[in-house]
Amino acid sequence: MNLLGHMSLFNRAKIIDQNFTDFVKSEKFPKSDISLSQNETTTSDLISLFESQVCSRHLDLKARTMKEEGKCFYTIASSGHEGNAVFGKIFSYKDMAFLHYRSGAFFIERSKQIAGTSPIYDLALSFTASSDDPISGGRHKVFGSKLLNIPPQTSTISSHIPKAVGAALSIDKAKDLQIKERELEDDSIILCSFGDASVNHSTALGGFNTAEWITHQGGHVPIVFICEDNGFGISVKTPKNWVQDSFSNRKGFKYIQCNGLDLLDLIQKSKLANDFCQKNRAPVFLHMKTIRLMGHAGSDIEFGYNSKENIEQNEFNDPLLHSSRILINNKCLSKDDILKLYEHAREIVNHVFEEASIGPKLNTSKSVMKSILSNSREYILPSIPKKISREKVFGKEYQRIDQPQHMAKLINYALTDILNQYSNTLVFGEDVAKKGGVYNVTAKLFEQFGIRRVFDSPLDETSIIGTAIGLSHNGFIPIPEIQFLAYYHNAEDQLRGEAATLPFFSKGQFVNPMVLRIPGLAYQKGFGGHFHNDNSLAVFRDLPGIIIACPSNGVDAVKMLRRAVFEAYINSRITVFIEPIALYMVKDLHKPKDGKWSFKYPNIKEEITIGEFAVHGQGSSLTIISYANGLYLSMKAKVEIEKKLNKKIKIIDLRWLSDINIAGLMKSVGKCSKILIVDECRKNGCYGEGLVADIFTASTKPLKIRLHAAENSFIPLGKAATVTLPSKESIIDNAIKLYNE
Repeated sequence: MNLLGHMSLFNRAKIIDQNFTDFVKSEKFPKSDISLSQNETTTSDLISLFESQVCSRHLDLKARTMKEEGKCFYTIASSGHEGNAVFGKIFSYKDMAFLHYRSGAFFIERSKQIAGTSPIYDLALSFTASSDDPISGGRHKVFGSKLLNIPPQTSTISSHIPKAVGAALSIDKAKDLQIKERELEDDSIILCSFGDASVNHSTALGGFNTAEWITHQGGHVPIVFICEDNGFGISVKTPKNWVQDSFSNRKGFKYIQCNGLDLLDLIQKSKLANDFCQKNRAPVFLHMKTIRLMGHAGSDIEFGYNSKENIEQNEFNDPLLHSSRILINNKCLSKDDILKLYEHAREIVNHVFEEASIGPKLNTSKSVMKSILSNSREYILPSIPKKISREKVFGKEYQRIDQPQHMAKLINYALTDILNQYSNTLVFGEDVAKKGGVYNVTAKLFEQFGIRRVFDSPLDETSIIGTAIGLSHNGFIPIPEIQFLAYYHNAEDQLRGEAATLPFFSKGQFVNPMVLRIPGLAYQKGFGGHFHNDNSLAVFRDLPGIIIACPSNGVDAVKMLRRAVFEAYINSRITVFIEPIALYMVKDLHKPKDGKWSFKYPNIKEEITIGEFAVHGQGSSLTIISYANGLYLSMKAKVEIEKKLNKKIKIIDLRWLSDINIAGLMKSVGKCSKILIVDECRKNGCYGEGLVADIFTASTKPLKIRLHAAENSFIPLGKAATVTLPSKESIIDNAIKLYNE
């Protein structure tokens, strides 16, 4: 069947290219089990789809060639998946699409819905990492476009599925709540495409489960899951009928199978999927069975795991050959017309690629990092609610608002005000609604604002964060809660690989602002062991653009939370808001009932800006820098340290662990040359570790710095729960030793 046996067996791109020409000339086409007539599809529609398929193929071929020349940096081909061009035609460009990395034909065909677009050139710029690339600015090869409603996905194994579900959930919710910031049309749906191997990933299963969980309870999740099933996950074969058997009878999903090699079947089934999803506002699983050509990527030698017979059989099953047969049988084009179209597309793609390859490139760290905090949204800050509005929302609790309270209660008040002021905010997570959270921090919010704005999630942290990302695509400011810090690790890729990277890879055209609340840290008197007493924040330290907040007291928590929501709304920032559980209910500092860690609820206009720290005391003999529980313990130790030294000391509460104002810290330290950094997290990877280096680098005078952090140990249960952590006594001991050095 292979007409080019003299060619290298490993260069399948050239063989596939030549095969197409030879097979069309000889009218040697693969057969199809489906024999549909043209039906309502026009000749021009079929030709348009074929053109998109052909252009996508030539993009793949040219990319392979230019990679060898060092001009192209991406070779995961769309070849074999060109049937997805139909999805680019049938589904409206108003339907946000989270796309698989084999979606070249989809992208090209969808571009035709809007006049004046240049998909071939845009993709060529992306393939060649040009800084003129309109979506990522040369930062990654992605299918993405603000105009076409395609957020860029950098590695769509399955990590985009939870946020696609969140985006689907947002549409009817935003419509019902009349959110003025919403960006998607009220009748739109969401598209989410992925490969057959991806359905096995826990992230994918979490997304599917959440969609089904919501639908089961009567909620609306208008999403079309498009599984592009080519039978392989790199080299691992998908078991026969695995996807069909897994999803054809799944409750809550409408399962539709289509032939990814047959344009007419694809058109019919895509229309069916679109109509069902539009009408029922419920998930559809559109199962496109197709083939894969050219292996997984340019570096993939398919002969290492697949037989020559199977490879050649797939190559003869080329979707472009199937489309050619359909066009000829329906008298849309002759074989000569097809060959002319094919070669003309080659000329265009070659020319465009050569032009794109000489375009400007990112060449400085400043230019690369420019988009980390970029933001194209422009929202007008909502006005602060009047007293009568607040009284109504707070109810009887408003009578207690001027009384000193512990942190948990003050955060609850802050969330009440935030939900009242920002109509597009949502609070959700495990047990946050009727129960009011494990520690009652979200108590009564459900009753005050209703199930549309305060709701429980399934027990799946991946879906919680993923849902938040999707909701924020449509104008919401989500305030999700991860119940305990250790639980976050189940879902960290949603923040690290999805949320944090979106502005970076889209030049701020797409953003996903949120305030992620996470109760955590240690000192909980042995409750729950390490899974609840997780004293490590290292996982957040290296996330560019993420704000990390960690208050030590209730009044700061309120002001910082307000600022975090402000930053999300105005600047589209993401804040991870760490709430020290051990300090939730603390009211006293030095002795029982002294009330020195209880605070009045601050004026609704008061906030703490990012990087603003607090200074306690004016002494210059010793400076302690800390946050959260470490700060509280340092304040407890302050009196005894000063008594033993017979000198005054200064204690600095960082409050914000990202965007630390080093210059401001050094100015506050002043003449003091001895600095004790108290960090309740483990030595390896704690924020104090980096702070030591930053202070040494910034200082213009000799300093003595000591880091007093927790031991590199997990937290045990019971009486031993605090023995590896800094304590009042150990802080005193380290302070005295440092001073005497």
